[in-house]
Amino acid sequence: MSDENNQDVDQQAMADEWAAAMEQQLTSETDAEGASGADVGESVELDELRDDANPVDDPKLDVILDIPVTLSMEVGETDIAIRNLLQLNQGSVIELNRVAGEPLDVKVNGTLIAHGEVVVVNDRYGIRLTDVISPQERIKRLK
Repeated sequence: MSDENNQDVDQQAMADEWAAAMEQQLTSETDAEGASGADVGESVELDELRDDANPVDDPKLDVILDIPVTLSMEVGETDIAIRNLLQLNQGSVIELNRVAGEPLDVKVNGTLIAHGEVVVVNDRYGIRLTDVISPQERIKRLK
């Protein structure tokens, strides 16, 4: 039980560290924006993503809130013959279908939900969402 408490504390500390680093990065970008006149995307708080039609305290929704999902970022993809796949070794380069600098796809359980760009926070990779696909559009893509 104490291991679970320590893990919760460690996760909270890491979350706080990420939040502080992201805040610092946003502050430095805002300062840079004032100097350069460039437009920087606005930050989206999690509360802004909540649908007020289905509040979080809804018992039906509360049942699924703790279900884990797999969040993945896709850099690109390519088709390759098995013959070529078997010839890959250390140092091989595989060309992807993405242009350098193009936003990454953010997927939840294989379903595209957003696009974003890679950021580095405290020597760890992260992703800043640049475009979130609306729930209506996600439902259309499922059909």
